[in-house]
Amino acid sequence: MTPIDSSEIIAQLRLIPYFRGLEEDVLQALAEAVRWRAYLAGSLIFSEGDAMTSLYHVHQGWVKAVRVSPEGREQVLRFLGPGETFNEVGMLIERPSPATIIAMEPTDIWLIPREAVRTVLAARPDALLRVMENMAERLAALVQLVSDLSLYTVEMRLIRWLLAASGENGTVYRQRWATQAALAAHLGTAPDVLRRSLRLLEEAGLIEVQRKYIRILDRAGLAERIREKIA
Repeated sequence: MTPIDSSEIIAQLRLIPYFRGLEEDVLQALAEAVRWRAYLAGSLIFSEGDAMTSLYHVHQGWVKAVRVSPEGREQVLRFLGPGETFNEVGMLIERPSPATIIAMEPTDIWLIPREAVRTVLAARPDALLRVMENMAERLAALVQLVSDLSLYTVEMRLIRWLLAASGENGTVYRQRWATQAALAAHLGTAPDVLRRSLRLLEEAGLIEVQRKYIRILDRAGLAERIREKIA
């Protein structure tokens, strides 16, 4: 995809929480500093341990943030889609990246250099506060992930994910790349264990599993199943 022009970049910058309410000249300076990158599905954006200094903004596509064990086992920390940002740590301090980022499908990303962002944050404490709030939310999510992996069975983690990810109609729509292997990595288990858990929930009449979606048939029943496991 051809990079969009400056006016469109400014319009999109206004949608990024950190930059809402900034003056036109400040947004213009940021837009001029933006660098554009396009990645194919499966492309490595950067690796754990790399010194990355830009703020990354997903314009189009999806990526995943992962940690990989010495044995090659992958733990998905989170998936990020259009409008989301990552590498706030590298943007704020000179420290190696704590995660590997991989494109899940053809993805367009903006790189906003550290110095351009830090100039804005130094002048606008409200923008800095929003960055801190975002990082606090992500820290809380990582603490929850560690808790889930240590305290809950695979079935319980699956149920919690289904309840959190389902929309108002009780359906979790699956991206093209959202294979059972990808979901298994996100839940910290093996694909065959995940398949068994999905089958058990489906046989119990609690969910319906299709290639493009998973539909919750009995939300109360899923919640009760968690309570039974804890009891």
